[in-house]
Amino acid sequence: MDGEVPIHSLDRAGTAIAYRRSPGLGPGLIFLTGFRSDMAGAKAVALERWARSQGRAFVRFDYHAHGASGGNWEDGSIGRWRDDALAVLDCVTEGPQILVGSSMGGWIALLLALARPDRIAGVVGIAPAPDFTERMIRPRLGPVELQALARDGQFIAPSAYDPAGYPITRHLLEEAQNHLLLTKGAGPIRVGCPVRLLHGQCDPDIPWQTSLDLAAALEARDVRITLVKDGDHRLSRDADLIVMLGLVGELAAA
Repeated sequence: MDGEVPIHSLDRAGTAIAYRRSPGLGPGLIFLTGFRSDMAGAKAVALERWARSQGRAFVRFDYHAHGASGGNWEDGSIGRWRDDALAVLDCVTEGPQILVGSSMGGWIALLLALARPDRIAGVVGIAPAPDFTERMIRPRLGPVELQALARDGQFIAPSAYDPAGYPITRHLLEEAQNHLLLTKGAGPIRVGCPVRLLHGQCDPDIPWQTSLDLAAALEARDVRITLVKDGDHRLSRDADLIVMLGLVGELAAA
C-alpha cells in the first residue's frame, strides 16, 4: 500500500461531502460512521487498511456537518445523511457493495439497502442504532430539554465522547420519524441481503438487545448476531476490529 488515500469531495446540493476512495475488486465496501463521528475513526481506518491489503474497493466518507464535510449542524437529519450516503453509493461506487455501518451508520445502511436493494450485497451493523432518536433520546427528555427544544430548537446532551456534549435539534427528532424501522407499527424491514450484527454487551449507549430486535424485524433469512460480552459501544479495540474484519471478510467472500 502506497501512502494515505487522498480526500475528494462530492457536491450535494451545494454542500461538499468529503470521501476517500480506494479502487479494487468487488463487491466493494462502504463504511458509514456513527452520529457525530467521522471517517478518521479506528474502525473506518482499519477496514480501509484491510480492503487495500485484499485489493478490494473501499469508500469512507463524512455526512453533512460531520468531519471534513461542509454544512451546518442545524440542517442535519437522518434523511439528509441517508441522502448523502445514497449520493456516495450512486456517484462514487460501481457494482455491488457491502455496507459496514457503525451505530447510527447501521440505521443509515439499512435505509440504503431499502432504497437500492439491487446494489447492496450485504450489511454489517456494528452496535447498530436504528430509531435511536425515538428509542434512546426521546424517552430521556425532561422538562429542561423540552423547554430548550421549544425555545431554542435544540438542547445539549451530555456525552462520554465529547466534553462539550452533543447538540440535539428538534429538526433531527421530528424528521427522523419518517425513517423509523423498529418503532411499533413500522412493519417488517424488507431487506433481503445477508446481514451481520456485532454488538457489545457492555454497550452503555445502545443496548445489545437492539440487535435482537433488529434481527427479528429483518425479512432476510441470512442474519447472524455476534455478541462481545465485555464490548462497549465503540468496539474499537484490536480484538473487536479483528471480529469486525472477520464478518466483513465472510460476506465479501460469499
